[in-house]
Amino acid sequence: MSREDDLTHLDRDGQARMVDVGEKNESVREARARATLRMKPETRRVLLSGNVPKGDALATARIAGIQAAKRTSQLIPLCHPIAITGCQVAFEPAGDEERFVIEASVRCADRTGVEMEALTAVTVAALTLYDMLKAIDRGMAIEEVVLLEKHGGRSGHYQRES
Repeated sequence: MSREDDLTHLDRDGQARMVDVGEKNESVREARARATLRMKPETRRVLLSGNVPKGDALATARIAGIQAAKRTSQLIPLCHPIAITGCQVAFEPAGDEERFVIEASVRCADRTGVEMEALTAVTVAALTLYDMLKAIDRGMAIEEVVLLEKHGGRSGHYQRES
């Protein structure tokens, strides 16, 4: 196996390049990602009540996450533009009083996967919640942005271990 095969985003001279996926077959691909936003219990209560001073924080963050998934190739330099066929962004309070969980699922029928799109969706949704809640709680922290699962493509199925 050559160095180029090991490090697919580098050419033989070590220069960054976009991987050529033109020879790959299109297939259905899906990825799920999660981010956690830690906040004060009072901030979480305000978020869940829907009384955020800047407006509907969850609806705004959902749209921001979907938009981010669609624009991932414009944000990540070597990421391919792909035709996303579906994107969902969901929110759920964690079992404690301080965390809020954001999860995104992204689908496409293309030659490359959508892991980066799912990760970008949850990250931008978390940033949007931070922006909309920062007047209440500047100490919030975006934690554990992770890929949960992916289907499709040459590498097959991946599922994160708990």
